Amino acid sequence: VQLVESGGGLVQAGGSLRLSCATSGRTFSNPAMGWFRQAPGKEREFVAAITWSGESTYYRNSVQGRFTISRDNAKNTMYLQMNSLKPEDTAVYYCAAREHPGGSWLSNDYPYWGQGTQVTVSS
Repeated sequence: VQLVESGGGLVQAGGSLRLSCATSGRTFSNPAMGWFRQAPGKEREFVAAITWSGESTYYRNSVQGRFTISRDNAKNTMYLQMNSLKPEDTAVYYCAAREHPGGSWLSNDYPYWGQGTQVTVSS
């Protein structure tokens, strides 16, 4: 099972980026997926999660209203649209997957992880 993130980069405050996470390899069993991030010197933190069906989404408070998580199961791809970016959003962003249809904000619930993509927001 492989998860590969893309779409990171350098953007000015107030700008937008769209991250993608493509899955490949063994077929998952109705996986929920999530995005996490880790800034230098800080612990990895939950950003957003989405259920297998895509009907339910979850966000950390600081990104609610600015970030949107979505997925296209036909393409085995998950997205994170990030708008109104702030310098405090700077981090390495990781996608994660679990073989359970329900979303979770706990990193330990996700056994499968991507390698991460850097997002840098300049002030």
